[in-house]
Amino acid sequence: MLTPAFDLSQDPDFLTIAIRVPYARVSEFDVYFEGVDFRFHARPYFLRLTLPGRIVENGSERGSYDADKGLFTIHLPKETPGQHFEGLNMLTALLAPRKCRTAKRLVEEIGTSEVSEEGAEDDDEEFDWAIEQVPCTEASGSALVPQCHYGFGDLRSGVFQRLQDEFSDVVDVKDPDFTPAAERRQKRLAAELAKFDPDHYLADFFEDEAIEQVLKYHPWWTDAYSKMMASLGKSQEQETHAALVPFSEEEKYQLRKFVNKSYLLDKRAHRQVYLSLIDILLAYCYETRVTEGERNVESAWNIRKLSPTLCWFESWTNVHEILVSFGRRVLCYPLHRHFKLVTKACRDTMKILHLGKSAVLKCLLDIHRVFQESDPAYILNDLYISDYCVWIQKAKSRRLTALAEALREAPLTKAQLGLELDELEAAALLVQQEEAAREAPGSEAGGVRESDGTSSSETEDADSELDGVGARESAAGGPPQGRRPERSSALLLGDRGLCGSPGPRGPAAGQGRPLIEELGEQLTPARRDSGPQGCAAGAPAPATD
Repeated sequence: MLTPAFDLSQDPDFLTIAIRVPYARVSEFDVYFEGVDFRFHARPYFLRLTLPGRIVENGSERGSYDADKGLFTIHLPKETPGQHFEGLNMLTALLAPRKCRTAKRLVEEIGTSEVSEEGAEDDDEEFDWAIEQVPCTEASGSALVPQCHYGFGDLRSGVFQRLQDEFSDVVDVKDPDFTPAAERRQKRLAAELAKFDPDHYLADFFEDEAIEQVLKYHPWWTDAYSKMMASLGKSQEQETHAALVPFSEEEKYQLRKFVNKSYLLDKRAHRQVYLSLIDILLAYCYETRVTEGERNVESAWNIRKLSPTLCWFESWTNVHEILVSFGRRVLCYPLHRHFKLVTKACRDTMKILHLGKSAVLKCLLDIHRVFQESDPAYILNDLYISDYCVWIQKAKSRRLTALAEALREAPLTKAQLGLELDELEAAALLVQQEEAAREAPGSEAGGVRESDGTSSSETEDADSELDGVGARESAAGGPPQGRRPERSSALLLGDRGLCGSPGPRGPAAGQGRPLIEELGEQLTPARRDSGPQGCAAGAPAPATD
């Protein structure tokens, strides 16, 4: 039998069930409903639902069939008109069979009164000492080490003993079956410190155009949260908030494929499940924001790498340590490493939790689809995400709201990450200011040299008149003289702390020009008078006519 696609809706008096059966024989179908039970059969389809409220057969029920769409629509009257049925979008929970409510013992011993004397005589039979015996062997030290647990609610163990080589790229912890939780945390912290790159962090800190663009993106939960806050004063029903988060046909198909389960979790495991949910949602919110909702080949890597729950099988004790761990990993592993993305992901996670389990389930279904399409990451669906998708449908919405408030009351600062970010930023800003200070005197020195060139251009005519004299002296065997006034002035300015370089030697550097040298010596005292004042102030004094 096939489980058909179905959808439920309601009004104050009726529950409406729409069932899509495109290949059914319309002439042969059966519908049964009583109390919270509903059953539908049309070969080859069969549907059994456990409803969240009671329905009644009073003659007002009705149904219709759309042959073009292959859609049965059945309207069933509520036993209590006006009653609101909760959880109609939790399809996996609706497919679960009704729990047996009885005081009888679930396990009984059958035939205890029929024990015959032959049974007693069997106990007195002589023991067969000739049975096969196996030599006793001492257990090795590794066999005495207890296996460590991981997965949803720490219910799994021994998975990686035979699959370590295949899934070594999925998880960062080596040999997770024999690595205790405390050792996992120590290794994770050491790996994060080794991976942190100050240059990458400072590059994103100063050149944050791409970061600002990502921060402006509005994911789907932003509009839903705004509508919820706008309608908060009108209705306090959580189901009204759930209506703001519709499921697509693909997501409904995913829900029908899950197998309903019941989880036996103690108080510690139950708390661990809620805390790990925050960690997974933080990683998902970061990935959704940086990709602006468009998944790529790195999406599965980003989600599992930013969540220590998924890649280190981390266990948590409070919300604050989750935020610290998430902040450290955002600044160590992905492409965009900025603290603003950490705080933005925290706000996004709070909005999702306030929207209730429908919004959380929608996020988990998206994560499940991303991991399912990634070859090595699908194992994380078996360990965590599939169980979360089933469990969240039965979770209490008020606990998710309390979780969001706990997230709001756990502030996170850069100093708490243990990466010395404040000191790193302060040092980088100081270096930036020093470079700016050095560039400012250099630009003014260029202005001085430019003014010198302007003044020297005024004597260009005199230089041309004296070229013949210099040429005759050079021919007479005088020492070759370059343009010493320009070179000496540049060197003097450079010795006073500026970044000037000696003037370039042109082709005429070998020509002797004693008259130009005398002009340069006359200009040098003026530069020496103004130079020290400018250097004391950190910049040369502006040239004056």
